[in-house]
Amino acid sequence: MAKLVHSMVRVLDEARSVDFYTQAFGLRIADRLVFADFTLVYLAAETGGFELELTINHGRSEPYALGDGYGHIALVVDDLDAEHSRLTGLGYAPRKLVDFNNGDVQVGRFFFIADPDGYQIEVIQRGGRFG
Repeated sequence: MAKLVHSMVRVLDEARSVDFYTQAFGLRIADRLVFADFTLVYLAAETGGFELELTINHGRSEPYALGDGYGHIALVVDDLDAEHSRLTGLGYAPRKLVDFNNGDVQVGRFFFIADPDGYQIEVIQRGGRFG
């Protein structure tokens, strides 16, 4: 049986991205590997075994084209309203809170926020299928 271990995004500024993911979501550096042409930084939460891999290509100064195939990364939090307020206070400009319903049944509650490189992150209220 396969196990998901990480998802990778390319970023321009390692310090800016690590700072964002640390402040916004409490992710910490689990590992950092430096190669001749690039650096890999693995970020992880205290719980769970899934990591976010940041790839920093040395010498790159132009923003990456995210394309039309990228969707988002998602994570759950215990108090969505508090997280939205906290992230707003940090100046990260999360988008509006959304109640996601299928007819009369609530599927979830969430908001989106963009990281410094424009990658979209869905922040979901813990519960139901997102427990």
